Amino acid sequence: TLQPWLDQRPDGYAGGNMFLYFSLAQVRHQDFRGPDFFAVLDVPKGERKSWVVWEEGKGPDVVIELLSESTAITDKTEKKLVYQNQLKVAEYFWFDPFHPDDWAGFGLQQGVYAPLLPDEQGRLLSRRLGLALVRWHGVYEDVEATWLRWATLAGELLPTKDEKLNTAEQRAQTAEQHAQRSEE
Repeated sequence: TLQPWLDQRPDGYAGGNMFLYFSLAQVRHQDFRGPDFFAVLDVPKGERKSWVVWEEGKGPDVVIELLSESTAITDKTEKKLVYQNQLKVAEYFWFDPFHPDDWAGFGLQQGVYAPLLPDEQGRLLSRRLGLALVRWHGVYEDVEATWLRWATLAGELLPTKDEKLNTAEQRAQTAEQHAQRSEE
């Protein structure tokens, strides 16, 4: 849901499940990560096969890792330290889709991650993006679960493709009804 939001900006990139290389002298199996989601502002738009920090001129502004039984410890320790110390990612979040209460956010302050506390609505705020992360329970791609979603600071969820399509269909129906009333 972040892509349409980024499309309104002159710059920015969102990706995930792709390699992120951060060391020019990389050791093939050591100096890269594959975040589940990341966003970078102030970079040219366009597709990439991987994110290469020294070619792009910067690392991600925001990273989200989705926890699982096999990755949770690494995501909460080793990856968190890489994002903090080597990539200097401004904001790092994790979320366990099967245990929705296991979610956290961190903001880089003087080179060290400080916990981001939920606001009064239970959201984690991304100052870098000017958006909020919310835990939303509903159906997405025919699966009912608790999902992590972006929302505006005013509380409006960034719509999924299906939600955008439904809104467009409702607008078309309303316009058609108004046209029929005008003819009558």
